[in-house]
Amino acid sequence: MSSSKDASNSKEVWRRIDDKAPEYFALSDRIWHMPELNYQEVRSAAEHRAMLEREGFRITENVAGLPTALIGEAGEDGPVIAIMGEYDALPGLSQEAGVTAASPVEKGGNGHGCGHNMLGAASLLAAAAVKDYLAANGLKGRVRYYGCPAEEGGSAKGFMVRAGAFDDVDIALCWHPASFSGVSRPFSLACVEVEFTFTGRASHAAAAPHLGRSALDAVELMHIGVNYMREHMPSTARVHYAVINAGGIAPNVVQATATTRQLIRAATLSEMWDLVARVKKIAEGAALMTETQVAARQLSGDANLVGNRPLEEAMHANLQALGGPGFDAADHAFAAGFQKTLSAEDIAASYARLGLAPRQGEALNDEIYPLGAGSDTSVGSTDVGTVSWVVPTVQCRTACYAVGTPGHSWQLVAQGLAPAAHKGLALAAKAMAGVAADVLNDPALLAAAKDAFAAFRAQNPFANPITDDVEPPLDMAAH
Repeated sequence: MSSSKDASNSKEVWRRIDDKAPEYFALSDRIWHMPELNYQEVRSAAEHRAMLEREGFRITENVAGLPTALIGEAGEDGPVIAIMGEYDALPGLSQEAGVTAASPVEKGGNGHGCGHNMLGAASLLAAAAVKDYLAANGLKGRVRYYGCPAEEGGSAKGFMVRAGAFDDVDIALCWHPASFSGVSRPFSLACVEVEFTFTGRASHAAAAPHLGRSALDAVELMHIGVNYMREHMPSTARVHYAVINAGGIAPNVVQATATTRQLIRAATLSEMWDLVARVKKIAEGAALMTETQVAARQLSGDANLVGNRPLEEAMHANLQALGGPGFDAADHAFAAGFQKTLSAEDIAASYARLGLAPRQGEALNDEIYPLGAGSDTSVGSTDVGTVSWVVPTVQCRTACYAVGTPGHSWQLVAQGLAPAAHKGLALAAKAMAGVAADVLNDPALLAAAKDAFAAFRAQNPFANPITDDVEPPLDMAAH
């Protein structure tokens, strides 16, 4: 594909990415082999730190009091460009690479089912290329790699925003692995994660059940109440739950404590907080019905995404100038094997999320989809949303795996070391680095991005969903 974009500056930074890419493919693969959960990414963060040190970045660790958060900075003066990376994995998704059937490496183990092994590597690759580009051309400007842990429900970026880590940033860039490549509509759900712990009274469930007050009963009644609420909330809202503590494994003991974790999502922060208040009332009702007590603890929270049209147009122009990832016949054959494990519904839904017509027999997509494609349904949440409320932010997606591959699946984990994943990683790095080069060389683009951001914020006040009383849930992966 071609574009009217003047790619002369971008081409220079793209060449630097080509030169460095093999080292970062290896970084992605190493992170894949050490999947670590929210706030436990000790080895993964160390790998990123080592690469930052090798590249000559100035490094800050323990950002916002988060042991696995770090920043690497290079350059002097000028605009500050943040490139955000992630490296957390998901529980229960351990999977052998390249195997087209569920085959855990470790039973019950973790796996990179959202591609964050690629995400962090590509972002650091982009930052390293921009660093060298600044130095080679004597340009004023600073590039920062933000190593952000715990995107999967831990909201690390929200804690980093609260701590002021983005206060002097001019623009923020990021990406995510996907089945398609492009700049989609900037829409995500605001969310908050809250644990409700019920405390009752233990007793012998047969000899003296009347003396017990079951915390597990309270959890079950709360879930019923939330399920009834679903009919009476906005169509884009979502509520999910997990029982974190069921009170033990002995059915002949009335459970004295039990905990449920509720993830509450809505299209806007105000809608979300309204739902949170309703869920809390349901919890209080369940406690009243069971004569137990309930305590709520907020773990995390993400704002909904805010778009920035000038930056989106710049990133789209870079992607058009680059074209797709450049998959070959071997890539297509590999992806076709995984596509056979998917349902027709999985594949159709993948196209539908972007408003695209399904294509029969397309295992990998090698095009750039239209700017702004996407819908307000079938979307999740991301802590990038919180950053987008305080800094002009843009993100792209690039094709790294078979069309139809569900997020958070063993199929995605199994494709994480493939050449196709590396090609999508490199495309994302080039798109981000290209936008950085555009901003560094075109003050008008930076001004337009800031003007669009300021116009939005003038009409939309912001309060970080990570309030001052919320402590980072460094233990959330321990359950």
